[in-house]
Amino acid sequence: MSPGKITVREAISQALWEEMEADPKVFIMGEEVGVWGGTYAVTKGFYDHFGPKRVKDTPIAEAAIVGGAIGAALTGLRPVAELMTINFAFSAMDHIVNEAAKLHYMFGGQFVLPLVIRAVGGGGRQLGATHSQTPDAVFAHFPGLKVVAPGTPADAKGLLKSAIRSDDPVLFIEHATLYQQRGEVPEGDFTVPIGRSTVQRQGKDVTIVTYSKMLEISQKAAEQLSVEGIEAEIVDLRTLRPLDMEPVIESVKKTNRAVVVEEGWKSFGVGSEVAARIYEQAFDYLDAPVQRVAQLEVPLPYNRNLEQLALPKPEWVIKAVREVL
Repeated sequence: MSPGKITVREAISQALWEEMEADPKVFIMGEEVGVWGGTYAVTKGFYDHFGPKRVKDTPIAEAAIVGGAIGAALTGLRPVAELMTINFAFSAMDHIVNEAAKLHYMFGGQFVLPLVIRAVGGGGRQLGATHSQTPDAVFAHFPGLKVVAPGTPADAKGLLKSAIRSDDPVLFIEHATLYQQRGEVPEGDFTVPIGRSTVQRQGKDVTIVTYSKMLEISQKAAEQLSVEGIEAEIVDLRTLRPLDMEPVIESVKKTNRAVVVEEGWKSFGVGSEVAARIYEQAFDYLDAPVQRVAQLEVPLPYNRNLEQLALPKPEWVIKAVREVL
């Protein structure tokens, strides 16, 4: 499989197209996914190729989208339900956390739920406080629901293909500002296993744990730190539930220092969970307290300057690294 450089948008589109070609039970449903080709142009051309039975435009009703997808999954289809933004998932919260996440368990394993919910998350696009949130930790809280948030084109394609093939419900979070990011993506039937963290950058002085958009921010910070002779190792979680801490713990045992970087708010967030597990599993290896970098604790402003002031940036990561060193 030779790699090629494509965008995150193209990677997601390829994954959807290939899985729909391979399995007639896979179909897409959501607002403007058909004739319009998707709010972020991910499904452009799908309607003409696969037709209205497999690319379904829906009303503006997230509860209906997710509820309908759950019903389809229970009867043997493999729906990919697109939510225009993860903020709208709150309108379907009961379906997601009380039905999709629990039906397999509550019926003693008699049903499987091969359901993927694609949702755009994150800030940085001036969409206002109610459309720019990063509530990943909220959904990762619930057992029975897999939560995936890739930070590279390769992981976006490989993880989405794995999600579509999974018999479990998966919330697949795509960051709003990553669609144009380019990277190497292997060609052919390429998949990435759900629930496996990975080391994206080797280092010896400090471990940076992150995921999604913050991988890019952390990599920029690591490059600047490298100029000063500080080599940061970056562990990309990729999946928030199930959370794979093994590469994190192994890295911390090597570097003896950790910084956790997330876009969501620090209070009760992904970073809180990761830091707690580091303390539980690698306390004796730490030479400094774990530092956390996160969005400022305010509803994200619409004004571009204020929005950028609230979002984590490489300078914040560099400051946290210097503190643990």
